Amino acid sequence: MKGRNFSVAAQRVKYVAVDFIMTSLGFFAFNIFRYYVLVLSRGDIFDLFYFLCSGKLIVEQIVVPVCILGIYWLSGYYNHPFGKSRVDELNSTLMSALVSTLIIFLILLINDTTGVKAKDYETILVLFALLAVPTCCGRAMLTAATIRHLRRKHWKYNTLIVGNSAKSRDVYRRLKEHGSVWVYDVVGFIRLDQEKQVSDGMQSWAWDDVERVCAEYDVDQIILVPQKIRDADIIRILSRLFPLGIPVKIAPDTLSYITGNIKLNDILGIPFIDLTSPRMSEFQKNVKRTFDVTVSILTMIVLSPALVATAIAVKLSSPGPVLYCQERIGKGRRPFIIYKFRSMRADAEKEGPQLSSDNDNRITPWGKVMRKYRIDELPQFWNVLRGDMSLVGPRPEREFFIRQIVRRAPYYGLIFQVRPGVTSWGMVQYGYASSVDAMVERSRYDLLYLNNMSLSTDVKIMIHTVKTIIDGVGV
Repeated sequence: MKGRNFSVAAQRVKYVAVDFIMTSLGFFAFNIFRYYVLVLSRGDIFDLFYFLCSGKLIVEQIVVPVCILGIYWLSGYYNHPFGKSRVDELNSTLMSALVSTLIIFLILLINDTTGVKAKDYETILVLFALLAVPTCCGRAMLTAATIRHLRRKHWKYNTLIVGNSAKSRDVYRRLKEHGSVWVYDVVGFIRLDQEKQVSDGMQSWAWDDVERVCAEYDVDQIILVPQKIRDADIIRILSRLFPLGIPVKIAPDTLSYITGNIKLNDILGIPFIDLTSPRMSEFQKNVKRTFDVTVSILTMIVLSPALVATAIAVKLSSPGPVLYCQERIGKGRRPFIIYKFRSMRADAEKEGPQLSSDNDNRITPWGKVMRKYRIDELPQFWNVLRGDMSLVGPRPEREFFIRQIVRRAPYYGLIFQVRPGVTSWGMVQYGYASSVDAMVERSRYDLLYLNNMSLSTDVKIMIHTVKTIIDGVGV
């Protein structure tokens, strides 16, 4: 889609604006109902205009729609403003309106009850209807307009097909002929290793040009169509495509161990498997991120005296900086700087990257205490707040060790779908790894985590982590 970033942002703003207008109108209509049913039933003597213009109502009229927008955001509705299913849209709107209704009733209307249960139930139903119906109508009109633009080919997805063979040409033909509302504008093909140029007039480039082509043609999505299906080859390709930040999809008939996370984004078109999206709903993704940010802020505030005391202890215990800063590889295979309290001598890696062990003589006496209770990991809450990491996710490693792990366990490349974590399933089940073989063994738990990602899984991992930290037995 030409100017994709602007178009997505603009479309998201449209949905937010429509939701705010419709929610404001719905809540205003409810306040009129509230006046006639709740206020007059108590015998209060003032007219409707005075009621609606009261300071309390004016504040509610501004704050409530904004808070409801927060609920809509949390539901994941705004994450992908294009490609919405009307059934999913209706379900999301009704569920969000129901949650909003219950919260408003419990916080704002609990003192407005008449004492008659039938009237109270009527109030809840009217509030739900006035929040849900206008929003449903507004969203339906905007979604319908979006689909009309798509059908008229006003918007197109700039698509790059990775693979240059008869199979990739078949996918291209199906994209052109299928009756989907989505318009896939295929800019060309990338030739994988040992694939030759196909003389059919279509543009193709060498594998080494993939980054340049994606930038030059403003590619919106990549469709992976390898001639030979091998997990190791697919993951090797993904490892290079992840840093581009572009959705990578593969046809469902490409049977593979790694293609179990099937998401049908276009049920009328060709259903592709998204290989760059973790196995979580948009709602859970937003809740997970909100929880990460909230816990990180609270932890840094509550533990600020302990952080200062630890920093002083590190400085006094051995020469060198307080913080240990090191480049790690995160989501999308993008590097970031991880922060820890320094637990080793400042020259611990003067001979190159090395893994630590329980009896490592490079660890300072105070460092051993910090490692026992994982105090050295506390600065990583700043990484979580920045968005480099999550509270729970695969532990981030250095590129030096990643290359060794991938050679032995190619599936390790899949962990770059998600943010790395302060703690992980692998850390809980296996603990620290003192060798590459141990890292490979631990990585199997990271793959299990990817296939079982959920909020409940994260909570279980955090509870177990806290327990082992309190017991001082390590993770």
